[in-house]
Amino acid sequence: MKVWVINKSRHALPEYQTAGAAAFDVCANIDAPVRLGSLERALIPTGLYLAVPAGYEAQVRPRSGLAAKHGISIVNSPGTIDSDYRGELMVILVNLSAESYTVTDGDRIAQVVVAPVERATFEVVDEHDETERGEGAFGHTGR
Repeated sequence: MKVWVINKSRHALPEYQTAGAAAFDVCANIDAPVRLGSLERALIPTGLYLAVPAGYEAQVRPRSGLAAKHGISIVNSPGTIDSDYRGELMVILVNLSAESYTVTDGDRIAQVVVAPVERATFEVVDEHDETERGEGAFGHTGR
């Protein structure tokens, strides 16, 4: 599958790091370092403009290494890039640790998965079928 990209960044195109990787990393494209204090968030540009094919989305997800080592995540994870969006891919990073963290130009800040999507149609009904779970919500199965 082809994803068309305009690269206005100072960095190479994203690429998958291993043969079995499901996601490719994207880098910060910033003129000056961005310091994230504890619980602070910032919108970080990548300089990439993707054209995702119809029937697909690009899911922007945290990088596990940044999360495990530094507590850096993404506020709206996973973020969705719709097939009709043509703006810059931006990443909303958040620092969930007690220590400050500095993002510098070229840092790999997120990973992106391109995945198929289905469009739902909605039909109004008077009731749903019964299931064993029923209306059991958060934590209904116990610890």
